[in-house]
Amino acid sequence: QVQLVESGGGLVQAGGSLRLSCTASGRTGTLQTMGWYRQAPGKEQEFVARIMWVSGLTNYADSVQGRFIISRDHIANTMSLQMNSLQPEDTAVYYCDADLRSGPHVWGQGTQVSVSS
Repeated sequence: QVQLVESGGGLVQAGGSLRLSCTASGRTGTLQTMGWYRQAPGKEQEFVARIMWVSGLTNYADSVQGRFIISRDHIANTMSLQMNSLQPEDTAVYYCDADLRSGPHVWGQGTQVSVSS
C-alpha cells in the first residue's frame, strides 16, 4: 500500500504564491502517476494537474496552465505543486492522488488553500 500526506496549504493574497507538497510512503516503487485535484465549497471536484512518476510528463487543467507547475522528486518520494498568480477562484481543498501499478487508487487527506482578494 501507499500512503500520501499533503502539506503547504494556507492563506495568501491574490497574486501571491504557494507551494503544496505530497509525500508518499509505503510501496512507492509501485507509483505510476501522481496528481492534484481540488474541490471548492459547493462545487464538484476538479482536476488540476498530473505527472507521470517515471517520465515526468505533465498535463494541466486549462484553468491553471501557465500559473501552476507540478514536479516530483524520486529520492524524496515527493510531488509538489508550485502555484503562482493565485486568484480567489483557486480557493479550494487540494487533494493529491496516486495511481499505482498494482493496488487501489490512493488519496491524501487534503489541504486548504485560501486566496483573498
